[in-house]
Amino acid sequence: MSTSSAQSGIDPRGPRFGAVITTVVLALSFVLLWTPQGSAGYNIACVLLAVQTLVFALGAIAGLSAQPYGWIYRRFVRPRLSPPSELEDPAPPRFAQAVGLAFAVVALISAIFGAPVVAIIATGCALIAAFLNAAFALCLGCEMYLIGRRLAHR
Repeated sequence: MSTSSAQSGIDPRGPRFGAVITTVVLALSFVLLWTPQGSAGYNIACVLLAVQTLVFALGAIAGLSAQPYGWIYRRFVRPRLSPPSELEDPAPPRFAQAVGLAFAVVALISAIFGAPVVAIIATGCALIAAFLNAAFALCLGCEMYLIGRRLAHR
């Protein structure tokens, strides 16, 4: 996924940093969705899902530079690190944001309209993907993007 052009690439540590925050937000949402509907915990889960849905939407639609987690990384974390050894094409992580957005929208709508089991499953799927990226640098959405590109060029 690395690029030869330093101008067009992104620091691959940025999306991974965002995945750490996303994992925390989704883990809290996942746990709180198990509380009774209408309870404070359930309502907090809905708010957290709404925030994460917005973050995914910004990343998917406006690009990773518009995402708040990316801003936090660029402003506070990256200045304290050495330059990245290689840069990454921003298209696969942006696609991954779109996949995350799809799961978050399903989770949020399901939670709001009284289908907590669907919300828990959708949140769990997004949580697993975010955790894999945060812990092991395995971006499932990025891999889906690359497989799609390979299939499209056959």
